[in-house]
Amino acid sequence: MATATPATISATRRRMTSLLGRPWSGVAVLLVFYIGLVVVFSVLSPFFLSVRNMLSIGSNVAFIGLMAATGTPLIIAGGLDLSVAAIAGLTGVVISLLHMQGLDIWLAVAVAVFVAAAIGWINGLFTTRLKLNPLIVTLGMMSIVSGLALVMTGGLTRPLMVPGFNVIGQGRVFGVPLPLILMLVTFLGLWLVLTRTRFGRHVYASGGNAEAARLIGIPVERTVVTLYIVSALSGAVAGIVLAAMLGAAAPNSAGQHLLTVIAAIILGGTSLNGGRGSVWGTLLAILILGTLNNGLTLMNVSSFWQDVTRGVVLMLAVSLDQIRSRALGD
Repeated sequence: MATATPATISATRRRMTSLLGRPWSGVAVLLVFYIGLVVVFSVLSPFFLSVRNMLSIGSNVAFIGLMAATGTPLIIAGGLDLSVAAIAGLTGVVISLLHMQGLDIWLAVAVAVFVAAAIGWINGLFTTRLKLNPLIVTLGMMSIVSGLALVMTGGLTRPLMVPGFNVIGQGRVFGVPLPLILMLVTFLGLWLVLTRTRFGRHVYASGGNAEAARLIGIPVERTVVTLYIVSALSGAVAGIVLAAMLGAAAPNSAGQHLLTVIAAIILGGTSLNGGRGSVWGTLLAILILGTLNNGLTLMNVSSFWQDVTRGVVLMLAVSLDQIRSRALGD
């Protein structure tokens, strides 16, 4: 029997890092893993592969996908937004309270969206102008926004049953849930922006080497601030979708999903060092995490163990990111 020598192990490691460093490898690995999950859960549960269940998975992860979609270009550009899920919760609260005070539902939505955009602008301003660490800035903003939502509601869930509004989260187009359609359109739009526009090139250049980008005339600060605003707006849209689905607004309704958002972005191949990433990788990661939760639920696995699984996936995602970074010499 052949024994592994240090030279053999070193050669194997080089081949693995070389494979993971290729542009297509991350998405290809995710696609294979997703197909494998579908096959396994289809065998273990007769209900998994039904059209109804597959659409349910897409609908349930839609509001998370909306936040992860816009978080992807932000991390590519060297930023990070930990406040996006808290913004989603605040959005539903603002809409509910304003509507309860007699304001038209769509005016309440407009106010909530404006508030979210202002929060994103503040995040961008503190990060770019004051040169503060985005982790600290958005962590602080997450605490502020979550606290405000709790103060405004007293920690209670507020009803939001308005038929014209609830259709956003509960409606269907040709049998496909509207939240799923919104998520897919968002990913498609972002892919076009990142790959077909000057702004998209600015995003990658800003994250790859911000100083070099400035020297060739790229408005790095403006690009990053714009991405923070877009991220906050996606939080608002996610909050609208979630409140419309539930028919209620809870201050902490989306906060528990922040780790899932970050895990999906990193697992999808976006580098925490900036300059590299793909929205399609993020979408596949979202589907993998949603499929994992759904399959474990169908198998009656405890929600506590599902939390453990999400933690393992997050650690795996960070590990793969570091391997890819070393392979590419980041």
